Amino acid sequence: MGVGVGKLSLLSTTDLAVFAESNSKCRKHSCWRSNATPFHPRKPISWSVLCGFMLFGVGLISLLTGHMASDLEWYSQRLVHRTLYSAVEGSYNAPIDVWKSQYSKYYYGCSERGRGYAPAVSERWSNGYLLIGTSGGLNQQRTGITDAVVVARILNATLVVPELDHHSFWKDDSDFVHIFDVEWFISRLAKDVTIVKRVPDKFMRSMEKPPYTMRVPRKSEPDYYLDQVLPILLRRQVVQLTKFDYRLANSLDDELQKLRCRVNFHALRFTKPIQELGQRIVMRMQKMAQRFIAVHLRFEPDMLAFSGCYFGGGEKEKQELGEIRKRWTTLPDLSPDGERKRGKCPLTPHEVGLMLRALGFSNDTYLYVASGEIYGGDETMQPLKDLFPNIYTKEMLADEELKPFLPFSSRLAAIDYIVCDESDVFVTNNNGNMAKILAGRRRYMGHKRTIRPNAKKLSTLLAERHQMDWDTFAKKVKSCQRGFMGEPDEIRPGRGEFHEFPSSCVCKRPYVEEELVKEVYRPPKLGAVNLTKADSSLNGIRRRGRT
Repeated sequence: MGVGVGKLSLLSTTDLAVFAESNSKCRKHSCWRSNATPFHPRKPISWSVLCGFMLFGVGLISLLTGHMASDLEWYSQRLVHRTLYSAVEGSYNAPIDVWKSQYSKYYYGCSERGRGYAPAVSERWSNGYLLIGTSGGLNQQRTGITDAVVVARILNATLVVPELDHHSFWKDDSDFVHIFDVEWFISRLAKDVTIVKRVPDKFMRSMEKPPYTMRVPRKSEPDYYLDQVLPILLRRQVVQLTKFDYRLANSLDDELQKLRCRVNFHALRFTKPIQELGQRIVMRMQKMAQRFIAVHLRFEPDMLAFSGCYFGGGEKEKQELGEIRKRWTTLPDLSPDGERKRGKCPLTPHEVGLMLRALGFSNDTYLYVASGEIYGGDETMQPLKDLFPNIYTKEMLADEELKPFLPFSSRLAAIDYIVCDESDVFVTNNNGNMAKILAGRRRYMGHKRTIRPNAKKLSTLLAERHQMDWDTFAKKVKSCQRGFMGEPDEIRPGRGEFHEFPSSCVCKRPYVEEELVKEVYRPPKLGAVNLTKADSSLNGIRRRGRT
């Protein structure tokens, strides 16, 4: 049946009351607190009355437990839009466009500074110099750099350009200046934090003691930095934080979250040689195909060994991966079957191919594979090539041009990052740092299609695929993947890792409700519309939630 405007207004959204608190230890920096108000339905109409009372109860619980009101709004909007889309599609489970979210046009990245945002403290008047030593591979270090800027803001410190990790598993001796445009980084963030390339020599010579070195706990709150780090910084003037990866809390006030986005999505620009080669590879893919998929297979020996999973390679695999696993002395003994049931094991290249074909990608689709050394080599990759013959890598598309970058794993990873970011569809195969960072960036840039395998459900289905015909298998894969296709309403705002789900930096275009009503509303006899046959005016309609 048709959907009227009255029904759309049954469930009202929840307002967030925001209050500013000044912090005496952090000059001009204010933290924001949210206070949820209960939810009230406006009209008692049929089943919506029951939903309204249920949501009212959830609202009361949220007030008592401290949960964010955005969760309540998320549920209410999903209830509204479930009715809305059922009327349009005839079924809530109607097919979706696998290449592009049909309502991504309603969302956009927004990380502008607020009206009361205090300017950066100058080097002369700052509380001291903050040195940062990052940890891990390129994307893990990227999270550390992002959070380092935010911590410098919290402490009113002058940030020294972070040092990259030269001693991790990848043994890359690249410095910040070799991967990122350092001048752009400093100037782009000048209104947020004062950044210098080094502590002035004159200042270093005047110091009675060397810089104080410390490692903060993971996921530390801003108060920890104010209570534990700031007093040392004020006393010693130079503090170095080591192994700086995920050392800042996931949930921060909106201004700090938006600063994270300005750093990650705007200030961290790759150097010109990396950027140019990455774009050339993108253009070569686009020249061959109008659109393409980038797949981050993450099926390298170190990843498989770290996972503790078994991939069917017999005693040879168990011995080889077992030896690699010994490099991490703190890893616990894991049950391969248990890890697979929990969805912790990456799919094999063959399984990734089966998932994509089942979702509806045809065998003439072009794939760009971002990966290092694939465990098992060509033998492991062949089943994927059989499903998708048009497979390319950076080595195939830029053989000679790539040679200067070959000794540097982080620079190679940066090239893959660029191509994956520019792809029409990005497919992750684990929940590692590159997958999280790119998924977050693609959400920020308009919810470009990002597919995450629902490994927990797919592992069982893939094991049983020989017991069913292809159509049944494909139908079940599509069912498993609902909620893992990069749609804006897949996760409640504020939940999940912020680098992957930057909800504070994603805005909804105004008057979306009114636009949807205009597009959706039809007389009763035209109420049920199949999207696959609808005209372009209906192509923007799918499930929609508040991000």
